[in-house]
Amino acid sequence: MASTTTTASSTLPFSKPDFPVLSSPRNKKLIVCRTHLQQYPTLRRISNLHRFNSNGFLAYSRLNDQIEENGLSTQDMVSTNDPGIEVQSSIWNWRGYSIRYQYSGNSGPALVLVHGFGANSDHWRKNIPVLAKSHRVFSIDLIGYGYSDKPNPRQFGDNLFYTFETWATQLNEFCIDVIKDEAFFICNSIGGLVGLQAAVMAPQICKGIILLNISLRMLHIKKQPWFGKPLIRSFQNLLRNTALGKYFYKSVATPDSVRSILCQCYHDTSQVTEELVQKILNPGLEPGAADVFLEFICYSAGPLPEELLPQVKCPILIAWGDKDPWEPLDLGRNYENFDSVEDFIVLPNVGHCPQDEAPHLVNPLVESFVARHATPSTSTSVSTTI
Repeated sequence: MASTTTTASSTLPFSKPDFPVLSSPRNKKLIVCRTHLQQYPTLRRISNLHRFNSNGFLAYSRLNDQIEENGLSTQDMVSTNDPGIEVQSSIWNWRGYSIRYQYSGNSGPALVLVHGFGANSDHWRKNIPVLAKSHRVFSIDLIGYGYSDKPNPRQFGDNLFYTFETWATQLNEFCIDVIKDEAFFICNSIGGLVGLQAAVMAPQICKGIILLNISLRMLHIKKQPWFGKPLIRSFQNLLRNTALGKYFYKSVATPDSVRSILCQCYHDTSQVTEELVQKILNPGLEPGAADVFLEFICYSAGPLPEELLPQVKCPILIAWGDKDPWEPLDLGRNYENFDSVEDFIVLPNVGHCPQDEAPHLVNPLVESFVARHATPSTSTSVSTTI
């Protein structure tokens, strides 16, 4: 599919230089996901990998399995929602802040869907109704994003507020206060760091994690080349501490810019609809959104995926759209070597946000992963100690 690029989008901080990613050199045991995928009539395995059709919807696991769609279009796969399933929105008071979340489903294991940078819980609108048929599904707006409160980062002085530790604490306490149960975390982009950090901080809460194109954090201080660090730091300070930052944000927070950015990271640009543009843009026009945006793009500290993965005790599945221009597949593959990662699945012809661009591939993967790791009891209370 063709993608569009404008002058405004080429200046965005999302484009990252290709620096090496650290990974564990340990060999991994192969965990079979193919057996469980056979239960889905809409998907079938193909043993001959040479039958790849670039116009079809296919997925590869690192076990050399290929999953192909059986003649269903993206719209067909998404529109099979049960009309009786209702997605509701609510507000959770977390430490004095209002947090918006959406939920659906009355039974089954609990799932928490965690969005990426600049997104919100609406980015899971194609997943919630489908997964809610057999799960209790929750999609949360991380503080600072969506329609959750956006406290000014400067009110915290020298203490950083918008960090993965903050969001991980929010996620874990959401499970305790709202879900009142352990849960599976389904995460996209930086949401993957949030899910991993939460699982490290409170391992008794997380049953398993699916990482969809997790952020490699290529602008992290540890990955910046020595000669680039002063320039990057100066640019970040310029954005954060001068009027240039607000001007920059104002140029980004427009329908045309948001559409252009989405067309960069979605391989199938037909999925970049006006509805999607508005779902992403409108919360970004809320008071305080610009300060949060600028604060996070200047955040070069905190954990890296390769630092968190060895500490996670629950099973992890990684799925990666191979047309992601921001998080290269070749670098992401390094993560499959960690013991907690049971499988690494490649989603051909899919970009950075597989849950929205290819829900017909992602939803069955979620269902299969959860089915093989869920315990018979789905309402076990969790400890209130994090």
